[in-house]
Amino acid sequence: MKEIDPKALFRLSVLGPLVSRERLERGELQQIIRDLARREYAIPGSQRRYLGEKTIEAWYYAWRQNGIDGLVPKSRIDRGQSKLSNSIQEEILKAKRENPRRSIRQLRQLLESAGLVARDSISRSAIHRLLQQHGLSRMTGSASMPEEKRSFVAESAGTIWYGDVMHGPRVPVNGQLRKVYLVSLIDDASRLINHSAFCLGETALDIEGVLKQALLKRGVPIKLVVDNGAAYRAHTLQGICARLGIHLIYCRPYAPEGKGKLERWHRTFRDQFLSELDERHISCLDDLNARLWAWLEHIYHRTAHAGLGGLTPLARYQQDLAKIRSLGQRAAQLDELFHHRLTRYVHKDGTVSYLGKRFEVPYELAGKSVKLVVDPHSGSVVGIENDTGDRIGTAVPLDAIANIRRVRRKPDNPEADHEIVRDGPNLIELAYQQYHDTKEG
Repeated sequence: MKEIDPKALFRLSVLGPLVSRERLERGELQQIIRDLARREYAIPGSQRRYLGEKTIEAWYYAWRQNGIDGLVPKSRIDRGQSKLSNSIQEEILKAKRENPRRSIRQLRQLLESAGLVARDSISRSAIHRLLQQHGLSRMTGSASMPEEKRSFVAESAGTIWYGDVMHGPRVPVNGQLRKVYLVSLIDDASRLINHSAFCLGETALDIEGVLKQALLKRGVPIKLVVDNGAAYRAHTLQGICARLGIHLIYCRPYAPEGKGKLERWHRTFRDQFLSELDERHISCLDDLNARLWAWLEHIYHRTAHAGLGGLTPLARYQQDLAKIRSLGQRAAQLDELFHHRLTRYVHKDGTVSYLGKRFEVPYELAGKSVKLVVDPHSGSVVGIENDTGDRIGTAVPLDAIANIRRVRRKPDNPEADHEIVRDGPNLIELAYQQYHDTKEG
């Protein structure tokens, strides 16, 4: 006996409320079709969950004409071939390869916005067939094998940290409302938030500030996984990780594998923290962060997590305390690891500028370029280095008023106060002699 096509069976099951009726009253057909279109289905070979009214209607009339055989999908004669012009095909393929996450709708909008095709002149199916033909479609039946992805979890706490930034609320800052950003570092194995803070920006400096606090509280991770943003690509962050033996790993564009845990944390944060936040109590950024840290330590870290088998993030983290790499003696040099080095020109008065302030350095450096060693988190200048990294002096804030009474250093040349004796030829005297001889002659 011939096996019935499974798609035909599915279509017949959709039509059940229609085909089981011996007679339909006037207008009843369209009403039932509308009801069927509102239902959710597990459609074979598709990730969609709903069917269009026209699709269901076409299946109904095909069944009335040919029975179950009319519900068998028909193979296209032009299957695998595209009716699009070669130039349009090239544009579609180029746009898809540039950004694999672009949907068919986005690809069509891109072509229309660029004026390459008229509005609604290309069907979605035409674009889909072209992508299938070149192995660029992720839908079932694509010529390309989908990339294998599997859920995973780090073996122990402290092995993998993830870093990311989320847009936050607006808070008063110096009398004005400013948007803030939540910078977070989460541990993969325990879901513990190593440190998180609201910052005025999402720069490398903001990320480094959060990382510094996380290291002090939770030790040194083996891997730090971040996205490809410019802030995470900063040389300063790369240098910090290299010195601490942290493997800094960047997610591939459009494929942020493993960061699902952090994205889940962001969802939890919105649902449980931001939704409960009473902004009437927030008068500055410090107020907001104080509430964030209280909520983390007393609620989030102490709430059972389904993904941890019912353990809390804190309890799961504490199971692996013996395996976590401690800063040890490096804790004393941690501030130094986070220092930045900036090239600055020393002015004639022996000063350099940093963050709109002037600092005095050894006067003999005037007119030279030096490396200014700064603590960017406190805004202070630590010292001066040369190009080889050797310390060549200190820098102190300029006190212009105190400099009025300051005894200035004088030149060390003992002959500076004596009359200069010139024994060589003198152009002026030679010219005068010539003039005098001419006049007498």
